[in-house]
Amino acid sequence: MTFTYRLATLQDLEAIWNKNIADNPEDNRWVHWKEEYIRYNRNGMAQTYVVVCEEEPVGECTLILSPECNAVRGRLELADGENVANINALRIDAKFEGQGHISKLMACVEAVAEAQNIQALTIGVEAKETRNLGIYLHWGYDTFVMSETEDDELVLYYRKEIR
Repeated sequence: MTFTYRLATLQDLEAIWNKNIADNPEDNRWVHWKEEYIRYNRNGMAQTYVVVCEEEPVGECTLILSPECNAVRGRLELADGENVANINALRIDAKFEGQGHISKLMACVEAVAEAQNIQALTIGVEAKETRNLGIYLHWGYDTFVMSETEDDELVLYYRKEIR
């Protein structure tokens, strides 16, 4: 199998979000999020990157650039539109987990962010997701920024300087 890591096309966004909606049929928020994230990509408020396997997107990561995106809700410590951006919607199909694809996608996103003169990236993790927290700390997201309860879950935010 051949894998590539790149900026998502509109076709990629449609495919990945349609899969997310199909995987979460009881949660109508996914339909709203699809519209929202595609709009953010079109408006330059965010950039989604994908892991592609045999021409099908199987993983994703969105770089939130604007504090106007609902994912950061004006919290400038998470994304300020200039120097700080937020890593969001980081996921991959279960059958590709543990194969290093998310690490490669993150390296791609970090390189793009650095080339865009972003100085730091932030990432959020539900406190109960200790495996993911350990991965993020390993990647260098080790400066605690804030915590917040979102959808009845405690979310911890961490920062990594990239410049």
